[in-house]
Amino acid sequence: MAAIYLDHAATTFVLPEVRAAMEPYLGGPPGNPSSIHQFGRRAKAAVEDARDAVAALIGAPPSDVVFTSGGTEADNAALIGAALALRDRGRHIVTTAIEHHAVLHAAQWLETMGFEVSYVEPRPDGVVDAGMVARVMRSDTILVSVMWVNNETGAIQPVREAAGLARERGAIFHTDAVQAVPWLPVDVEEAGCDLLSMSAHKLHGPSGIGALYIRRGTPWMPLLRGGAQERGRRAGTENLPGVVGFGVAAARLLSKRRTGFEHAARLKAALLQAAREEFDGEIVVHSPERAVPAIVNVAFPGAAAETVLMNLDLQGIAASSGSACTSGSLQPSHVLKAMGVPDSVIRSSVRFSFSVETTMEEVETAGRAAGRIARRLRRRNSHG
Repeated sequence: MAAIYLDHAATTFVLPEVRAAMEPYLGGPPGNPSSIHQFGRRAKAAVEDARDAVAALIGAPPSDVVFTSGGTEADNAALIGAALALRDRGRHIVTTAIEHHAVLHAAQWLETMGFEVSYVEPRPDGVVDAGMVARVMRSDTILVSVMWVNNETGAIQPVREAAGLARERGAIFHTDAVQAVPWLPVDVEEAGCDLLSMSAHKLHGPSGIGALYIRRGTPWMPLLRGGAQERGRRAGTENLPGVVGFGVAAARLLSKRRTGFEHAARLKAALLQAAREEFDGEIVVHSPERAVPAIVNVAFPGAAAETVLMNLDLQGIAASSGSACTSGSLQPSHVLKAMGVPDSVIRSSVRFSFSVETTMEEVETAGRAAGRIARRLRRRNSHG
């Protein structure tokens, strides 16, 4: 049986056309975009073409897009850069308890530097209430960071409302849009974002390349120093093949995003139906109605997620669960814990995630397999 990959929220495969566009910059004549000779000019033109494509994907002026090494660097640069630039105005930051660790760990590091961070808990459906964001904001709040789409449940967060609150109070607003950009019509002007993070490898581009949108005039300090690349906002020679691949993937996605969302909704319904038909208990769906359908987080009570995943892997089906620590063991999801999900249910939760390339046959096969495996484990456990 051909392998079935349903862990696209972790990373996607590089499309053939993306790989083909990158190839000349991997095997051709070298060219540093900062050099003035013909090879450098060729590289510089390729970077700017890609910047145009990435900017179009989020409705931003190309000059406001800064290439980074990925979503993690973009998140760290956004939070730390804004906090350092505004530290004389205030030291209070607001974020949520369900952010990606790239945001949470950056916020925790800022706490060691003398900043105070408020972590807003979500409702039981995994969506943060904008009213709660408003309630924790203070006169010295300088930065608000709310992710657009949660990477574990797919829950869409109230970014526009939170951005409006930040603007009213004179704070900078950042959103981690890594999981939103592949599926939603992201527009930084409409949303009111000052800073926005994205990553190529979530949308069939290469790993090791991402971008940070920085609205012109936003108080912000660069983290990396040593060169004038990216208009002085991110020192270091650009990852030219990665940038080119990001641009091609972005341009392709722009024409497929709406139909991709509809396709993912059909896939989600089919996977859940197949799993329910095979499982002999009630499946708990952690992904709310207001969610990106490409991320489906479900629990099979009575069946340990780690064992379900290992058995799926033996059948050539890839899914995920929780957050892997350095030792490789699964840790209880901080997102599901913040939602108030009992530990026993968290430990039976599996995340399936799709791309625009995922087929109906793949999700039906995976859903049936997961249901059968979980049914067998549940019965074995119930009989002691």
